Amino acid sequence: MLKSCRLCPRRCGVDRTQGQVGFCGEGELPRVAKACLHHWEEPCISGTAGSGTVFFSGCNMRCVFCQNHPISQGGAGIEVSVDRLGDIAARLLSMNPHNLNLVSPSHFLPQVAEMLSRIRRRHQVTVIWNSNGYECVDAIRRLDGLVDVYLPDFKYFDDGPAVRLSSAPGYFEAATAAIAEMLRQAGEPRFDADGIVRRGLIVRHLVIPGHTRDSLMVLRWIADNLPRGVYVSLMAQYAPMNRAREFPGVDRALTQEEYDEVVDEFFRLGLENGYCQETSSATQEYTPAFDLEGIT
Repeated sequence: MLKSCRLCPRRCGVDRTQGQVGFCGEGELPRVAKACLHHWEEPCISGTAGSGTVFFSGCNMRCVFCQNHPISQGGAGIEVSVDRLGDIAARLLSMNPHNLNLVSPSHFLPQVAEMLSRIRRRHQVTVIWNSNGYECVDAIRRLDGLVDVYLPDFKYFDDGPAVRLSSAPGYFEAATAAIAEMLRQAGEPRFDADGIVRRGLIVRHLVIPGHTRDSLMVLRWIADNLPRGVYVSLMAQYAPMNRAREFPGVDRALTQEEYDEVVDEFFRLGLENGYCQETSSATQEYTPAFDLEGIT
């Protein structure tokens, strides 16, 4: 899949095995910026022991507000072999986290899938695929049996903001198709006795200032198309980071009124399971320092 890369909806077609790079900016080897115990995910993921999290570099989107922009767009991170990636994952698992949490791994899917097939032969582990949702169904199908929990973003309903704010044309069509495949594989969430998720689909949605109508449409699609057992994580942590201050309308924090409007719609639609955030979470305090911890 890397010789003519079509891992994501952009289908760049470049030969990453020969040093060519597509929109994501990445070559043949996975690039990683941090591997650590992470305590700021949803309660069913971080729990008390933390989530063993690997942060991958590069991205197939260009969100102007990206909180992880030093690694998604800024080039931070180092390349590692599949063997080294497996060693990094094994070290995390030796710390007894609740799960192995792969953040933005989609543009390295073949290499990550190979690593997971090896890890699963040696460890009992809950694997979380934590992605931006801008995926291809045929690529996600390759993860069947390797991933337990899918944690995709569902960022946009309308193509206008998807293009303007994230350079992601056709986002809605790609994300909804990918989410349907994730649901087929993992089903509704299942939890252990401590409330830690062990299998299933959890959909994240970040509420963006000035775009509550888009958020309402996302929730309506979820209500109409996904089982009630699926969890929805409504995120209030938007902050005008990266290049957001260059874009009128999203150059400010989310208001409590905007977030409350979306939460109210969640309940009005009869959605039953999910998570809310305090708007005070809109701070860089919860963004890790991408300092190569656990890599070097």
